[in-house]
Amino acid sequence: MASADALKKIRRDVQAHVGKMVRLKANRGRKKTFEKEGILEQVYPNIFVVRVTESPDYVRRISYSYSDILTDTVELTIVENEKANLRCGSV
Repeated sequence: MASADALKKIRRDVQAHVGKMVRLKANRGRKKTFEKEGILEQVYPNIFVVRVTESPDYVRRISYSYSDILTDTVELTIVENEKANLRCGSV
């Protein structure tokens, strides 16, 4: 049950930063990474959504699960405070 508790902690940590600017770094496999900045828009029981503005005419919403943070597939860093890294659920 340690992982269930860890996921709950990650969910609470992410929920505390809704509406803030975040830096998203995702591992896409085969040495490919995806790095974008956006607004942490919504938090749901199993996923969170980040709104990324590619250009003035194109807004994209990306969702990941909390287990992606737990397994280090996704790193979520608060831009206003670089030391507040949600990588392992610690703020």
